[in-house]
Amino acid sequence: MSIVVTIIQLLVMGFFIYFLSGRLMGTKLNMIKRILSAVLSVGLTTFIFWYSYFRHTNFFNQDVVEQVSNITTLVWFGSMLLISMLFYLIFELFDPKQESDFQANQENTFLKIRSNYYRKRRLAQVFRIAFKQGIGKALQYKRSYENDRYIAVVLRNILEETGGIFIKFGQVLSTRKDILPPVFIEEFSKLQQNVRAMPSDEVQQIIRREFGEDPSVYFKYFSESPLAAGSIGQVHRAQLRDTNEEVIVKVLRSDVTRIMNKDLDILLHFAMWLEEESIWAENLGFYQLATGFASGLREEINFDIERRNMEQITNALKGSDHNVRIPKVYPELSNRKILVMEYIKGVSITKATPLLKQRGIPQQKVLGEIYGAFLEQLLVAGVFHADPHPGNVYVMEETGEPVFLDFGAAGRIGPLQNRGLRTLLIGIARNDVKIMAQGLENLVTDGNLKNRARLEQDLSQLLISIQYMDKISTETLIQRLFDIMKSHELKLYPMVSMALRALITMDGTLSSVDPHYDIFNEAKRFSIDNKQELAQTLTVDELKTTAVQEMILLMPQLRDMPRRVDQIFQNFERGEMTVKADIFADTKNATFISHWLSLLILLTVAITFSFISVALLAIAQFIDGMYAVYLNTAAFVGLFLSAVILVRLSVQALRYSKRI
Repeated sequence: MSIVVTIIQLLVMGFFIYFLSGRLMGTKLNMIKRILSAVLSVGLTTFIFWYSYFRHTNFFNQDVVEQVSNITTLVWFGSMLLISMLFYLIFELFDPKQESDFQANQENTFLKIRSNYYRKRRLAQVFRIAFKQGIGKALQYKRSYENDRYIAVVLRNILEETGGIFIKFGQVLSTRKDILPPVFIEEFSKLQQNVRAMPSDEVQQIIRREFGEDPSVYFKYFSESPLAAGSIGQVHRAQLRDTNEEVIVKVLRSDVTRIMNKDLDILLHFAMWLEEESIWAENLGFYQLATGFASGLREEINFDIERRNMEQITNALKGSDHNVRIPKVYPELSNRKILVMEYIKGVSITKATPLLKQRGIPQQKVLGEIYGAFLEQLLVAGVFHADPHPGNVYVMEETGEPVFLDFGAAGRIGPLQNRGLRTLLIGIARNDVKIMAQGLENLVTDGNLKNRARLEQDLSQLLISIQYMDKISTETLIQRLFDIMKSHELKLYPMVSMALRALITMDGTLSSVDPHYDIFNEAKRFSIDNKQELAQTLTVDELKTTAVQEMILLMPQLRDMPRRVDQIFQNFERGEMTVKADIFADTKNATFISHWLSLLILLTVAITFSFISVALLAIAQFIDGMYAVYLNTAAFVGLFLSAVILVRLSVQALRYSKRI
C-alpha cells in the first residue's frame, strides 16, 4: 500500500512541478516539453535522493504532515523544480524552430481534453499516412528537379489519402504558380475531391433551424436533388412563394465548421512540423501557405462574406459600360449559413459558342465585356472576383449576357497597391522597365528596392523575351516576373499575389474560348478608354485650384527657407554639421533593443542575487548559533532564485532568437 501512496505523492508533486515551472518560465510554452521535463526531473531527483538519503531513513514511513514539515522535502521539491526547468531549457536548445503563436495558443490547457484527444489521434493518423507514403525519405533530399518530382508525388499522395480539407488544400496549392515549382503544380492538379451530398432531410432541418420556420413558408418549390455538392456546402434550386421568382439556395454543411476547424488545426501542425524538418519546405513557405489557406477557408464558410462580396462588386459595376451581370441576392433570406440568390439559366462560357451564334452576338464582344468588367474591378474599384475560372463565368440563355458566379473568393487591393498594379501593367504595355520598377515599389512588402539597377536589367530581359510575339502568355509573363522577384528577395503583398493569379485565371478562361485572345492588347485598349479613372487626371480648373491650395500650405516653409539655408552654411563653416540617426524610429529596432535590454536587466538582478548569496554563505562560516542557520537559508534561497531567473532568461533568449 505504501508504494501506491508514494506513486500518488510523486504524481501530485509532478503536477505541481509542471504548473510552477510553466509559471516561472513564462507563457506560451510547449505542453509536451513541459510534461516530459516534469517527468524526467521527478524521476531523476527521486532516484538521487533515494540513493543518497531516503533509503537510509524511514522517510516514506512517516505520515504526510511529518513529510511536508521535513526540510528535506523542501530541498527535494526545489531540486525537482530547478531540474525540470533545466530539462526544458535543454529541449528548447535542441528544438530547431520556434513554435508559432497558433500552436502556443492551443497549448497549456486541460479544459480541451476531448478536443486535444481528437487532434492528437487525427495528427497521429496523418503522420502514419505521411511516413507510409515516404515522407521520411523525401525529407532527406536536397532541391533538384528529380527530387522535387518525388517530393511532389509523396505530398500529393499524403493529401489524397488524408482526405477532407487536405485535398482542398492541395487543389488551392495547384493555383500557386507564383511560389511552387511546376512539378508541384502538375501533381496537385491531379487531386480530385468526391463529396457525398447531404440528405434532403438534413438540408430541410438546417433551413428550418436557421429560419425558425418550415421552408415551405418561404419556398413554393424546393428541389430535393442538389445542383452541386461541395466540401463546404451544396446548392439547391427553389421558387419563392411570394414572388414566384426562381432562386438558388446555397446551404452550409451542418458539421463543416466543427470538422474544418479541427482539420485545419491538424493541417497547420503538420505544415509546421514539415517546415521544422525540411529545408525545402521552409524555403517554399509551406506553413505560410497553410496559414493563408486556413484564413481563406474560414471566410468561405461564412456566407455573409460572400453576400457582402457580391454587394460590393455589384455596386462597383453599377455605372460601368461593360454589360456583365451579377446575380441578385436576397439578404432577408440569407445569413452566414444560407445564401439565397437569383437563379441564372445559362451555360459556361466555354460552351456558349453555339448559343451566341444562334443569337447573332459576336463572341469577341462578349469576351471583351467579361474582360473589361474584370479589369474595372481590378484596376478601378479595387475589389474583384478572385477565381474567374470557366465554371464561374456563364452566358445567359435568354439574352446572351455574360454573368459572374460564385463570389466566395474575392480580393481587395488598397489604393496604393491598386496604383502600383496599374503602373506595372502600363510599364509592360509601354515596354518601359523604369515604369515597371516604379509599379513594383508599391506592390512589395519592402518598397525600398535595394538593387534597382540590377532589377531593371532583369526586367528588361523579361520584356525582350516577349517582344515580337503574336500573343503574350500571361502565365509565362507573370511566372517570369515571380522568378525575378524571388531572385531579388522581394515579396508581394498577399492580395497582390491573389490579383495576379486571378489575372492568370481570367486569361486561361478567355483563351479556352479563343486561343488568340490577347489580354494585353485589350488591356491597352481598356487603359485608353478609361484614362481618366486610371490616371486619376484633373481638369485644368481642378489643377489650378489644387496648385493654389498646395502653395498656400507651403508658404510658411517657403518664408523660413532663406534663414534655414543661411543657418546650414554657417554651421558648415564652423565645422558643426551633424547627422542625427534615430535607431528607435524603426519599430523593429525599438522592439529588438527594448527586449534585449529587459533581459540584460534581469541578468543583472540574477547576478546580484548570486553575489549576495555567496557573500552570505561566506559570512555564515564565521558565525555560530541560529544566525548562521538564517544566513545559510537566505543564501540558498537567493541562489535558487538566481538559478530560476537565469533559466528563464535562457529560455526567452533562445525562443526570441528563433523568431528573428
